[in-house]
Amino acid sequence: MKVYEALAEAFVREGTSDVFGMMGDANMHWMNALAERGVRLYEVRHEGSGLGMADGWARGAGQPGVVTTTSGPGVAQLATSMIVASRAGTPLVAFCGEVTLGDDSAVQYLDQRRFAEAIECEFIHVARPEAAQEAVRRAFYLARTESRPVMISAPVDVQLAELDDYDEDYEPSTTLISRPRMLPDPDAVRAARDLVQNAERVVIIAGRGARKADAGEEILALQERTGALLATTLQAKNWLCDRTDFHVGLSGLFGDKASMELLQEADCVIAVGASLNHYTIESGYLYPEAKYVHIDTAPHLVMGNGKAADCHLQADAVTALALLTEELDAGSVRLEGYHTDDVRQRLTARLQPPAEYVREPGLLDPREAIWILDRELPGEMGLVLGSGHQTDFGTMLFQRSRDVLSNYGMFGAIGQAPLIALGQMIANGNRPGFVVEGDASFLMHLSEFETACRYDVPLLVVVMNDQGLGAEYHKAKAMKLDPDLATISTPELGRVAEALGGGGATVRSARELREALAEYVSNPRPTVIDVRITRQVLSTPYRRIQYGEDV
Repeated sequence: MKVYEALAEAFVREGTSDVFGMMGDANMHWMNALAERGVRLYEVRHEGSGLGMADGWARGAGQPGVVTTTSGPGVAQLATSMIVASRAGTPLVAFCGEVTLGDDSAVQYLDQRRFAEAIECEFIHVARPEAAQEAVRRAFYLARTESRPVMISAPVDVQLAELDDYDEDYEPSTTLISRPRMLPDPDAVRAARDLVQNAERVVIIAGRGARKADAGEEILALQERTGALLATTLQAKNWLCDRTDFHVGLSGLFGDKASMELLQEADCVIAVGASLNHYTIESGYLYPEAKYVHIDTAPHLVMGNGKAADCHLQADAVTALALLTEELDAGSVRLEGYHTDDVRQRLTARLQPPAEYVREPGLLDPREAIWILDRELPGEMGLVLGSGHQTDFGTMLFQRSRDVLSNYGMFGAIGQAPLIALGQMIANGNRPGFVVEGDASFLMHLSEFETACRYDVPLLVVVMNDQGLGAEYHKAKAMKLDPDLATISTPELGRVAEALGGGGATVRSARELREALAEYVSNPRPTVIDVRITRQVLSTPYRRIQYGEDV
């Protein structure tokens, strides 16, 4: 058996079903071996795009995503997407070809070890045939246990060599991993109980870790007993919002004023699977008088205010919440807290649309566009939010209970959201989903819309098009610079989408937007809706940050 065949077989044994990437001299044999074994190969137009899709696939499937490149320049294309995946904590394996071992004069030579270090991924070198299978097992083990990207770099001459001692009984990395429930220290549970029972206004912040642990029922039970408000981090946006009247939405900069005023009254915060970074607690000012109970699998966390929690429970979320609730039950602790008619009314009032929208001929108010999207698109459609100024509107205003994935804060790279959405949809069996992205961001990887068309992935891309770099435009105005330098005209992206093989529409009114959405819902296929929006509306976070407004 050739080494490339053994490598391919090991990937299959690790559960690989889909691979994203681009073929070249140094990975073509491996890709052929995968295809022979029934693995689905998604050929992309740019290697970095392939990694973005593998990132989205991993987030959707909950298993390591896989991307592949040829040597040298193929690897170099991974930089931005790899750092995004690293910052997002995505389990991912990149199989990268390499020039002939030791040939640093080759035209595609790159010191791939040093490059991998620079782009924040682990590096595993297949320097000899007998190391091949163990390299794959170690890569998947690290990706699974440490939730991060790993690069396997395989010289082409090693791949083409014979493997004399092939292990027919290859055991995948999953056989090495045991995940027993992590029990909290009983003293820590009692300390948490004391903090909670002495509180009057409790807030529970649920993060990505809580959602991943499926701790929703335990959170709701604790909320009911403590009279708590339920808030989420951005990575758990809208989770459980349809299960309680006392859900305030996001904790942090993207919260609305009514919610933030309530959160500032808290005297106890229980964080579940949330790091409580400076975004979530606004560097501490959002909860100025609160004591903190932190539930997380990490042994210790420093919060966004530079401090540790008053009580840290290192445990899985379900177990820790159940034990804390039992302690409160035993002491007959039941708090009214925020669970009053007045608070319920204040939270209901915050969900209403503006009394009037900004009207500019041929352009939509971005807030109105988001309200229409949220109402017209079915709740079972997943959503991926991009980055940039336009994303602030969706981040704050999408309210329906749906799976929401945000790439905000993951290296600050624009253009990643459509790639992540594509991969996530493929992992979910091509279930229709949508992404909200800006015009400059979407155009950065426009070629991959053709990839969606080629594989018939029914991705809906909603482009919030202000014909420019929206974030820079508004920052320039705030800093008395020339905002026009951040304007860039764009073609009608609906027509571009049609030319690439998909559906498309350019809309300039609420009626046209509703019609375009109805067309997609009735016939889901790769579609771009180019929503022309006014620049006259500044997002709430920008009003707070750039102008110091109390809104």
